Amino acid sequence: MAYVYPNFRTKKALKEAIKAGEEVVVKENTPSGQNLILFGGACIEGPHFPKPHRWYANVVVDNGIVIDVK
Repeated sequence: MAYVYPNFRTKKALKEAIKAGEEVVVKENTPSGQNLILFGGACIEGPHFPKPHRWYANVVVDNGIVIDVK
């Protein structure tokens, strides 16, 4: 699964940050480490482990930056 950085407690906070122009990146956790997602889409969850995941979203990433949240 992938996470957004910085860590947001709610999907609403993530959407507000994107709308305000904040730089948000997506990293995917894999057995070999973390991979930065540069282009395309990703399914994310939050907040980060070890807190329980309370929200899920699909995001669109362009040039390493999240540009849309669904």
